[in-house]
Amino acid sequence: MSSAYVKSVLKAGGAPILIPTIEDGSTLRSIVADLDGLILTGGEDVNPLWYKEEPNRNLQEINSERDSFELTLIKLASDRNIPILGICRGEQILNVAFGGTLYQDIPSQKQDAIRHLQTLPGDKPSHPVVIKQESMIHNILNRDTLFVNSFHHQGIKNVASCFTATATAKDGLVEAIEAWPNHPIIAVQWHPEAFTAAGDTTMLKLFKFIVGKADTFYLAKKMHKHFLSVDTHTDTPLWFNKTGFSIARREKNRVNIPKMEEGRLDGVFLAAFIGQGKRDEASLKEAVEETNRLIDNIYRQVEINNDLCGIATTSEDFARLKAEGKKAFFIGIENGYGIGKDLNNIARFKARGVNYITLCHSFDNDICDSSTKTKREWKGLSPFGKKVVKEMNRQGVMIDMSHASEESFYDVIKLTKTPIICSHSSSRKICDTDRNLTDDQLQALAKNGGVAQICLLDAYINKDEKKACLDDVITHIDHMVKVAGIDHVGVGSDFDGGGGVIGCESDNDLIQISVKLIEKGYTEQDLSKIWGGNLLRVLNEVQKAATVNK
Repeated sequence: MSSAYVKSVLKAGGAPILIPTIEDGSTLRSIVADLDGLILTGGEDVNPLWYKEEPNRNLQEINSERDSFELTLIKLASDRNIPILGICRGEQILNVAFGGTLYQDIPSQKQDAIRHLQTLPGDKPSHPVVIKQESMIHNILNRDTLFVNSFHHQGIKNVASCFTATATAKDGLVEAIEAWPNHPIIAVQWHPEAFTAAGDTTMLKLFKFIVGKADTFYLAKKMHKHFLSVDTHTDTPLWFNKTGFSIARREKNRVNIPKMEEGRLDGVFLAAFIGQGKRDEASLKEAVEETNRLIDNIYRQVEINNDLCGIATTSEDFARLKAEGKKAFFIGIENGYGIGKDLNNIARFKARGVNYITLCHSFDNDICDSSTKTKREWKGLSPFGKKVVKEMNRQGVMIDMSHASEESFYDVIKLTKTPIICSHSSSRKICDTDRNLTDDQLQALAKNGGVAQICLLDAYINKDEKKACLDDVITHIDHMVKVAGIDHVGVGSDFDGGGGVIGCESDNDLIQISVKLIEKGYTEQDLSKIWGGNLLRVLNEVQKAATVNK
């Protein structure tokens, strides 16, 4: 490897470490877990079999061992949202890793191509590239046009769907790609290290950029070591009936222990979700039984994997489990339909570890009206619902008002003796949907001492669901903090129940929320509140106020 890479990273303030080609997966995972940034360097051709093409007769030297290693490295690093800069071959292998294709040999495969394999020294440019405005690389270099060097005969043909082409040569060849702002990946076809080592300050900006992003990523990881982080709403128990599913494996679902590790998440509320059904006696009995079965499945998953996780019912449990190196699973019930019409079921579920009950779901039930498919049956809380609120206060179970109508919300605010939560609700001001909270509700919630946890379901984040992304999530959080205050906002992803937006699709991506908030100026104390401090404060207050054993 050229020493120019090392010199460039050092000039940018980073500590360069060369990762050897390693076949052992556990060793490589340990190394990647400690990385704060990754640069993929130039080198041999990429084997076209990786993108399902037969080798071209002009294909030059390939290194299958390196290809396999780097594809694995990219997978592990991107799963952890480690900032990545690709250079030349690094750009090409990144594009292949995410489903793109390459010209195996530009001169023979692309008509009217300019010469991309210069004979000039590396610190001498050979052709210009046009940089797309409003791209990250334009922001970094502050250039519309840049003269670059060129040492390759392969190049990007079809750009992978997660990337945008942000710089092109005059023959149309892609010279830079990026996944910003949703994923921390940027790549260029030229060799900036050659210019940087020779003293070029413009190209040095690329290395300062990736080192700066690595600094922020390191800071986010460091902060997460110091506080308890919890996602207050997931529907993951819906997966627990699937044959062979294990919360201990990196499954296809959005919430599992490996993804929690990657995203630096300490705990999750697993919701025993029960859809709204008929309200006759037999149906209500079945709803209670189904809720118990879901809770049984939660305990079964935890028991099987008790070396990695445990059930938490208090903040003390949570702290103990983190200290033991285990993940914490709290239990909630989504839809009060699951308690039937028997108030005694609240005590029974509390004894089973249930910490909150979401009073309704998408339809009105015997407790209250829903925000969504409501007939305004009760115009808020029902007479039975008022008893439910009082009993939940008495038992020390948190009242969750996500999914409830505004009338139901305000009825509970007036009646409850303890703070409430909205375990997965976003801002209606930012995205106008009945499932989100108005600014008035957020202010009332703050006055009550409660917490609203932003929901990552695309339709609640952006009216154009297909465009809902990580930056939108940050906009919601920022607005909710401004309206309700830093003490009254949290995160409830709704993963495995519809939650997930571009750039924040699973537990492993949640560290990105912290990175983005740090970049906006949020402090460690702010993050500690958003990621768990606020919710745990409410949990403690609700449990302390319980009168059932007094």
